[in-house]
Amino acid sequence: MCLALTVFIISYNISNMNQDFATAESYKKALKFLFSEVRYLKGIGPAKAKVLKNNKINTVFDLFFYIPRKYLDRSEVTSINQLKTGETATVIGKVVSFGVVRGRTRRFVVYIQDDTGHLELVWFSGYRYLENMFAGNDILSVTGKVGFYNGYQMTHPEFEVISGYDDQTIHTRRIIPIYPETSSLKMVKLHSRGLRKIIKPALTYLEHINCETLPDNVRHKHGLLKLNEAISQAHFPDSLEEAQRGINRLAFEELFYLELLLAVRHRKRATQEPGISFPPPKTLGRKLLNNLKFELTKAQKRVLREIYKDMEKPHPTNRLLQGDVGCGKTVVALLAMLGAVEAGYQAALMVPTEVLAEQHGYILSKMLKGLDVKLMVFTGSVTGRKRESILKKIALGKVDIIVGTHTLIQEKIKFNKLGFAIIDEQHRFGVAQRGKLKSKGLYIDILVMTATPIPRTLAMTFYGDLDISVINQMPPGRSRVKTKFVPFEKRDKMYSFISEQVKSGAQAYIVYPLVEESEKMDLKAAKESYERLHRETFPNLRLALLHGRMKGVDKNRVMEDFRDGKIDIVVSTTVIEVGLDVTNASIMVIEHAERFGLSQLHQLRGRVGRGGRQAYCFLLSDKKLSREAEARIKILCSTNDGFKIAEADLNIRGPGEIMGTRQHGLPELKVAKLTDSKMLSLARQSAFEIISDDAMLMKPDNRLLREVLLKKFSKKIKYSKIA
Repeated sequence: MCLALTVFIISYNISNMNQDFATAESYKKALKFLFSEVRYLKGIGPAKAKVLKNNKINTVFDLFFYIPRKYLDRSEVTSINQLKTGETATVIGKVVSFGVVRGRTRRFVVYIQDDTGHLELVWFSGYRYLENMFAGNDILSVTGKVGFYNGYQMTHPEFEVISGYDDQTIHTRRIIPIYPETSSLKMVKLHSRGLRKIIKPALTYLEHINCETLPDNVRHKHGLLKLNEAISQAHFPDSLEEAQRGINRLAFEELFYLELLLAVRHRKRATQEPGISFPPPKTLGRKLLNNLKFELTKAQKRVLREIYKDMEKPHPTNRLLQGDVGCGKTVVALLAMLGAVEAGYQAALMVPTEVLAEQHGYILSKMLKGLDVKLMVFTGSVTGRKRESILKKIALGKVDIIVGTHTLIQEKIKFNKLGFAIIDEQHRFGVAQRGKLKSKGLYIDILVMTATPIPRTLAMTFYGDLDISVINQMPPGRSRVKTKFVPFEKRDKMYSFISEQVKSGAQAYIVYPLVEESEKMDLKAAKESYERLHRETFPNLRLALLHGRMKGVDKNRVMEDFRDGKIDIVVSTTVIEVGLDVTNASIMVIEHAERFGLSQLHQLRGRVGRGGRQAYCFLLSDKKLSREAEARIKILCSTNDGFKIAEADLNIRGPGEIMGTRQHGLPELKVAKLTDSKMLSLARQSAFEIISDDAMLMKPDNRLLREVLLKKFSKKIKYSKIA
């Protein structure tokens, strides 16, 4: 009995081993096919392969994920005597005759018939090709728009020669896919018809291999089709409902592997990478809080606790601090930097513009008054002996906090002991630039900040390697900025209002758009407008011009004078978009508001309303606006909530344009939409659950996931290391 049981167990194990080996070999074969170059498919030569590559279709996998933009339902077959003029129909009939007909216009004509009547098919080009396509008694499936000229007629119809009435078709007698067509694809005959002809045979091969790329439990949990079924239904669906099911599965696949990539990196950083364990700050932070004339909001305190908790861990901090304009990110950032300084390390704050660097330097220095902390501003405008002196002090550790622009990542700058770095308005920096700052120290904690609120799930994807903190509360005393749309013809009335406000102690910005392609022209317009405003509109007020081509020292002088109340109105290009903080400024005028994005308009509006005075934002434009521009202006006039504005911007422009997919090092999605927060959340949850159980995907059940992940994202993995 025992011997029999032993033999059974051994046999069972050997059987399972053989089955596992067979499955592994099957998967290997499937992956080899899916990730093979598309040029090896039947019907694709070097010329077509080159064009496909230019359209980002390099592999068979890419081809399968080149999803139709729409479908045409040609599944219903109509008898010839039931045809209606002007409608598109599908007919099956036998070829009666065919050939070139000469007359006033040369044409190729095919007559077909079914049991109910005759149909004439007409082409006015491609005779040589067509002459070789038909034979007497061929069965044709044709689809086209029905006309009538001495009988029913179709001009240039889609057609297929079929062997019988039950034969499978790919262009007619079914729901057919219509693909996105570029001019280059059309040139090599890879229009929708051409693409159908190469995709269909590839799908046939797919049916005979085990090509599943999602774990069964994940697929079953979310009710998803198998991969081969999904690809087949996405391209040649049985119904429009099945087409959507196929597309949903492919979209989930993309999001799942994207989130899996982020989960692997997040887990590795949080548990394996060495970092600095900063002790909880005591003296400097407390002194700063005592010096402040205000108390932190509950949201600021919560976020600060999250940052300090991160800093105490023996692994690198990598956190995103998100908050609307004016919510108080700067003081939180300073308190975090003081935690590093108190532990004997240097801290750096990198910002996108010199004006902003000088502003931060000014504000932080005021906050640090009375504290034994040395702060310096280092930008491209600092030259000569002063530059060399600052570089030397940084290298010797005589500077605790360094505020700067891209200059902080130059090779010449050597930090003595950099332990904490903050990147402000981080979407303005590329992946490589952020990586260079991180490399300036051995184990640096990174905090990135943005005043561009984005939905949480989307933030988790675009900043997948970061933990996220949100300041979702405004400091007391910030009044709601009243925002109004002003047509150009009512400009003078607005100017009168501004003049009265300024005379009563207010200060104002008047901002002109600056488009890179026409920078000189726009700058000229801004200068001319400044002269006109100075001379005609506000002759008794103090005006100054601020633009991007001014020397750093001149920009700083204008902003200092404005801050000190020596200037009433600053006429500017969009150099004031980010971060400037002049408490008394309460009026923002945005010329040609239709030329600004929604987020940019919100950022500009955020420059005013920081004091006790009622603030105003005027959006000037022509009455005739594009639909998109009108939508932007309506949204801005209706709310001051940055998160609501971000949601609206997301719907108008899409996430890629808002976030800058390329500079985040994220792969471009072919099927999925990052606006689909529900699917994104489900994919993220599934991916992170797997990684929490198997951090590096080394378990036998997860090795396929690892293999697919590497094949999909081998070029992207290095970029996931940086915020």
